[in-house]
Amino acid sequence: MSMSTRALREMLQRAGNDTCADCGAADPDWGSTSLGVFICLACSGIHRNIPDISKVKSLSLSHWEDHEVQFMAENGNEWMKNKYEAAVPVYYYKPSHKDCQVLKEQWIRAKYERKEFTESANKFTYEQAIRDGTLMKRGRDNGLFLSRRFVLSEREGTLKYFTKHDAKEPKALIKVDSINATFQPDKIGHPNGLQITYLKDYSTRNIFLYHDSGKVRLGVTLPQTRGSPRGPYLGPGPILCLVPPQEIVDWFNSIRAVQLHYMKVAFPGATDAELVPKLTRNFLKEGYMEKTGPRQTEGFKKRWFTLDQRRLMYYKDPLDAFAKGEVFLGSKEHYSASAGLPAGTYCNGAWQHGITIVTPDRCFLFTCETEAEQLDWLKLFNDVMNAQMSPQEYTMEALFKHRH
Repeated sequence: MSMSTRALREMLQRAGNDTCADCGAADPDWGSTSLGVFICLACSGIHRNIPDISKVKSLSLSHWEDHEVQFMAENGNEWMKNKYEAAVPVYYYKPSHKDCQVLKEQWIRAKYERKEFTESANKFTYEQAIRDGTLMKRGRDNGLFLSRRFVLSEREGTLKYFTKHDAKEPKALIKVDSINATFQPDKIGHPNGLQITYLKDYSTRNIFLYHDSGKVRLGVTLPQTRGSPRGPYLGPGPILCLVPPQEIVDWFNSIRAVQLHYMKVAFPGATDAELVPKLTRNFLKEGYMEKTGPRQTEGFKKRWFTLDQRRLMYYKDPLDAFAKGEVFLGSKEHYSASAGLPAGTYCNGAWQHGITIVTPDRCFLFTCETEAEQLDWLKLFNDVMNAQMSPQEYTMEALFKHRH
């Protein structure tokens, strides 16, 4: 090990340097010699796309000049965070290492390239009273992505979309306090795919969107998908691809800004730390399981499941607008989840790793493809059931029972 490598490794022991400066991944093994931050491999690839701002080197495989090592020693993650993240709005979503590429790229570009958060006096684009623009929306029935006009209004607290740009009346009017937004590039088949979920007549409605860009870049591999309407097969390796646009991330953070505004009105005594987790949230888990019907004699059928906090929803197709059914997961006093199926259950499906969920009203039987999937689902179900329920969740449980 060279002296420079040894010195850099010692710097990683300092507070803040032991995780990636941008996504928080543990044990960063790259550094930006122009910004003085330690970053992970994934974020180093994004830094490499902004060479005028950031020059990256591997901590162990690259040759480091003495002045570069000295620069890293004089700066580091904590110092640069104080500079480049001095004025991040509380509603702005800071991506973790688990988040998708477009979120991480726009976070890095916002920090270092656009320097959005260096001064508290900055006027953020996310805080416009009205955001009016065009997004590609997937049709509920035909599955085609078509251009639609969307309008987000802080004054009204609504998100509307119109089938025609000059239409007087919106096709849908959605209250922001019922919205959840999650990035779903793999499921939607587009690197900028965003899923909007909201309640419509006490049922969950899904809208799938993306924002397109005419710019192209060489050398980035997008998620591989096959077939219409989820997009063409892109194949492995470097290709010409769409640049992840700032626009879709701006929409996402604008929704969060409006949500926070309305939550402050609804909960005047709550702190930002209490309200921010109530903004948009990632699903706890999504994936396929097989399920049988309420009589438990029907055949097991493959369904796409989404676990959104205490609501387990299942769909025939991952891009369905409405769930075929839902299971509410209440507290452990009245709900339980265990491995296996009841004795005598006729299991005609291809998957054998069973899960039984018991609710006050009925039992739900599922099967997973692998034991690892079974254990992962079970852990999440029990984590949810072991958590204390909020007053809002008790209200949701009552509404659920009324609907079913």
